[in-house]
Parts: sequence; C-alpha cells; structure tokens
Amino acid sequence: MTPTAFLTADVLIAYSAYFVGTASPGPSNLAIMSLAMSAGRRSALTFALGVVSGSFFWALLASLGLSALLATYSECLVAIKIAGGVYLLWLGFKSARSALAPAALPAGDARQNEPLKRLYLRGLLLHLTNPKAILVWMSIVSLAMSPAGGAHTAPVVLGCMAIGVSVFSSYALLFSTASARRVYLAIRRWLDGSLAIMFGIAGFKLLTSKS
Repeated sequence: MTPTAFLTADVLIAYSAYFVGTASPGPSNLAIMSLAMSAGRRSALTFALGVVSGSFFWALLASLGLSALLATYSECLVAIKIAGGVYLLWLGFKSARSALAPAALPAGDARQNEPLKRLYLRGLLLHLTNPKAILVWMSIVSLAMSPAGGAHTAPVVLGCMAIGVSVFSSYALLFSTASARRVYLAIRRWLDGSLAIMFGIAGFKLLTSKS
C-alpha cells in the first residue's frame, strides 16, 4: 500500500465526512465528556476505547461487505434498533437520576471507582447497539469506491480509525483537566439533565423509526 493511497480525492472526502460525523456533539462524545469531568482521564479514555472498538467492528463488517448483507435482513437491524433504543433509554434514566442527585459531587466521585472493564464494555455497547453506525460505515466505504481508480477500503478504514481515536481521546483529555472538573461541578445538573434528554430522544426515535 503506497502513501498516496491515503491521499486520493475519494479517500480525503471519506476522511472529511467521518471527521465531521465523529467530532460533532452526540451521545458518545457527550458521554466521554461527562465521564472525563466527573471520573477523570483514565476512566474517560477507557470508555472511549470501548467506543472506538465498537466503531472498528462496524468498519470491519463494512470493509468485508458483510454490513450490506446484514442490512438486507431487516430483522437483524430491527433487533439491533430495539436493543440500542432500550440501552439509550437506560442511559437517559441514569443521567436523569444523576441530575436529580444532591447538589454537588465530592472530589471522590463514586464514578471514579467504576471498574475499567465495565467502562470499556459500556463504551463498546453504546456503539454496537447503534444501527446508524452500520449505515455510516457503509456510506464511508462507498465514498472511497472510485469508478476510475478502484476501491481504497483499507486506507479509508485505517485513516478513519486514526481520526476516531484522535477525536475521542481529545475529548477525554480536554475535559479531564482540573479546570474542566470545576466547570463540571458547577453545571453538573444541567449537563446530566441534557444527557438524559438527548439519550431519551435518541432512544425513543430509534425505537419508533420505521427505516
């Protein structure tokens, strides 16, 4: 694989589309941000690693052409949608309960003691139960399919995964600083309330969508 394979017009368009989608505020980014401010850098990076692993799983399916096969069998996508919707509603419930908790969290937030394995699995499950991730990766891979130059699937997957690691890690590192934690203590209820609303709306839309 030559370095120029990573810099063709089709591949750069795929990179740009993936970066915009990944860097835009969404359930995964907001969850990493909240966890970084409340539980610290290590916990947030572990959760982010779970999210990236889930993304890599869907990327692998897309690059092998298996995601298109999965999309053909609507029953599979319906099952993933139901699981994802229920999981998002559960996350919304947890965020709402946190928002209604007593005013200020002490420095030793209980979430700091959550096992890293559990945090990783939470991040992984958040992305594995997102059926939109399948369609996003199918779109990203198709963007790299040039009628003239052939497919550049490997550069797209590798480049986008590097972008994903950079974006999610940056959220974890940026929001785990001492100043970010002070901000979190001041806006905790507002932030957790916003997460509850976002997770709730996303879960409801996932469960009620027809496509």
